[in-house]
Amino acid sequence: MPGHFIGSPQHKELLCRFFIDSHAPFEPAALEWPELDEAARAKLASLPIWKEAVRTEAETALAVAAMGQAESDPLLAEAISLQGYEESRHAQILKLLTSRYGISVPDFDAAKPRQPDWAFMRIGYGECFDSFFAFGLFALAGRSGFFPPALVDLFEPIMQEEGRHILFHVNWVAYRQARLPYAGRPGYVFRRALAMWLQAVSRLKTALKVKTASAQDNFTMNAHGSLADITPREFVELCLRENERRLAPYDPRLLRPAFVPAVARAVLAAMPRSPAAARA
Repeated sequence: MPGHFIGSPQHKELLCRFFIDSHAPFEPAALEWPELDEAARAKLASLPIWKEAVRTEAETALAVAAMGQAESDPLLAEAISLQGYEESRHAQILKLLTSRYGISVPDFDAAKPRQPDWAFMRIGYGECFDSFFAFGLFALAGRSGFFPPALVDLFEPIMQEEGRHILFHVNWVAYRQARLPYAGRPGYVFRRALAMWLQAVSRLKTALKVKTASAQDNFTMNAHGSLADITPREFVELCLRENERRLAPYDPRLLRPAFVPAVARAVLAAMPRSPAAARA
């Protein structure tokens, strides 16, 4: 890709048009939730993620909508506002799911961010972390039968939307950085690095909280029989493949998230291969 493309009017046009044109219209209320037997419902409810997921999606929807309102460029504002709508739709779907299957989630208040651009930047990097592993987990859930196929199919469009969101994010930050005068770019690079670091720390704290939660014991026991046949190395490899597959349909001129896949590949290099793979 020519270096002058990033930050150009053509880059902005491609970024926004890709996002707007690939939007899938549907209403959460129209979704048909599959009937689950008690064992499947209990397995779903045992996941120690629902409180954090519902809170995160609601806060994300509010922050992205605020950024759409704050953006002065009409085309960028249209694309970002559309993402805000999609994030709000995700929050509605999670509320419907938890209500439909009797999963208790406490109420909370989400506050509008005071600095929409900073909040939007942090959210985007957080989604880059979350989506990379969610792609792998979603594929694993589908092929292992851990969740009913009908439930997996229902969430397929939502997973693809997450791919669009992270693709938009990495191009949005690159576009904004390229539009700055040279003197302003080091400060913006620092803000990007800080946002990425804060989101990485936030994900680590969340993982540690989930690990110590009593619900994690139930999840581990329920999932062990279905998921124990995959090694950590195989899971990271699956995440890399799914990340590439999810982003492959979109214009190759658009930048792809690079940091998390690069870290994953570095981790793979240090991971031992299974005896069978080593002999192959």
